[in-house]
Amino acid sequence: MTGPEVLDVARDAIYTLIIVSAPVMLVGLIVGVVVSLFQALTQIQEQTLAFVPKILAIFISLLIALPFMAEKLQMEMMRIAARIVTG
Repeated sequence: MTGPEVLDVARDAIYTLIIVSAPVMLVGLIVGVVVSLFQALTQIQEQTLAFVPKILAIFISLLIALPFMAEKLQMEMMRIAARIVTG
């Protein structure tokens, strides 16, 4: 592989990483903001209140987004395998 081909594979890998992780990260961000807003409005300063809803929301979003994530990762692996085969 030449230098530009390596950079192309690395760019595709980073793009795939961003696309695959975006749904879960956005859910975590939204739930974190909502819980923080709830804590600020009610003046509840319980530390575990911030983590439990976020963990549950991320777990549920992983279950929902898993087929999408698996498809994107499989497509990326097929592109990499095709590059390996073609040399």
